[in-house]
Amino acid sequence: MGDQFEASAHLHTYTEAADWINGLIPFGIRPGMSRIEKMMEMLGNPHQRLKFIHVAGTNGKGSTCAFLTRVLLQNSYTVGTFTSPYITKFTNRFQYNGEDIPEETLLALTNRLYPIVQAISATELGSPTMFEVSTALAILYFAEECVPDIVVWETGLGGRLDVTNIVYPVVSVITNVGMDHTDILGDTVEQIAFEKAGIIKPGVPVVSCVQQPEAVEVLRKKAEECRSTLYLAGETFNYEYTGEQGSYQSFHFTGPFREYDIEIGMKGEHQIANASGALMALEVLRQYMAFVMEEEDILKGFRETAWAGRMEEISGPPRIVLDGAHNPEGAESLRKSIERHYPHKHLNLMMGMLSNKHHESYLKHILPIVDTLILTEPDFRRKMDAAELHEIAEGLKHSYGKPGLQIIVEPDWKNALELLKSRTEAEDLAVVSGTLYLISDVRAALLGQTDSEKGW
Repeated sequence: MGDQFEASAHLHTYTEAADWINGLIPFGIRPGMSRIEKMMEMLGNPHQRLKFIHVAGTNGKGSTCAFLTRVLLQNSYTVGTFTSPYITKFTNRFQYNGEDIPEETLLALTNRLYPIVQAISATELGSPTMFEVSTALAILYFAEECVPDIVVWETGLGGRLDVTNIVYPVVSVITNVGMDHTDILGDTVEQIAFEKAGIIKPGVPVVSCVQQPEAVEVLRKKAEECRSTLYLAGETFNYEYTGEQGSYQSFHFTGPFREYDIEIGMKGEHQIANASGALMALEVLRQYMAFVMEEEDILKGFRETAWAGRMEEISGPPRIVLDGAHNPEGAESLRKSIERHYPHKHLNLMMGMLSNKHHESYLKHILPIVDTLILTEPDFRRKMDAAELHEIAEGLKHSYGKPGLQIIVEPDWKNALELLKSRTEAEDLAVVSGTLYLISDVRAALLGQTDSEKGW
């Protein structure tokens, strides 16, 4: 199918290709499967030739994908990984064996998609969105260019109507359910759980670390309807924090098939839940799908997993931790992680947010431990004004703030970062938190990266 379109290749460089895909952003997030189904049909349904681990959830999707990818690679499997948003560069989203898609390959595949997108745009379906085109590009890359043994496949939003749901996986993972994207997914735990449960497919085992009884009920019902085995944390498998040594935290995992003592370098108790969910999914592959994995390689893979912008310490001075916590559950995990892993005299927190989130409950979780709060704005079209954040923070200061809490408003994130650094003494801790769009820029600035792009 691709060959007949070669003559109409419109894009000549990687930058043009990435700009064209990102130029589809104004078409927004339009839940629904019709456009991606049409694209796949026009390409000969390449997704049907691949094995996927489909990962959904409010928080922890990226970390779970990182654990799965690293452990499978350690066990000599070839792995495709599709994640969003990216931290440094658009090509980060499409990885084969931990390496980004080559720019020239992305250009060639985008030129194959270009006429298909134009053709669909001319129908009543309307233009495919940026995320739909990225998803199609990932499928083409994995199905035709590199053909991995397995693809670790992260949902964009929700699950049921998310375009990644075009695939039929070998195992599904639902990390957790929390209040995020309520403008699209619904504003109760049950409604959000229902959207996430949409990735459960007939006969495909599903692993989840969801806690809330009402969310568990939704998943259980969907799994029963699909006759899918549900592996549930606290029920089918358990994990228990067992301590910390150097930069590693350890936990004991008890599953239906085996027990493990696992060490991970990623900080925060929420990462123990993410690692356990990933381990349970790997156990399902090992037990039922003839995946061969040695225990020492499993342990090594978990130890060596790292994920940018998630409780990531950038070497100082001053000590700066980056964490893309941007919703209430993320804020609660961030607070617990700081208290557990980072002793400090004063805590200085810089944050910037998008305008569609539950910032009030986020601040309620974090304000009690903050000495100086610096409010800024991400360099992104849907940013929230620092002044609006300030209004919310001031309203909560009296009831939730630490005595003596100082709040500073600095809309320019570069100035805010300088302010944060200058105020953080040797015994203090600086944290940059909020939307990954802010984390991406701050991380590039701190690490001196010049080719940083960012996006959803």
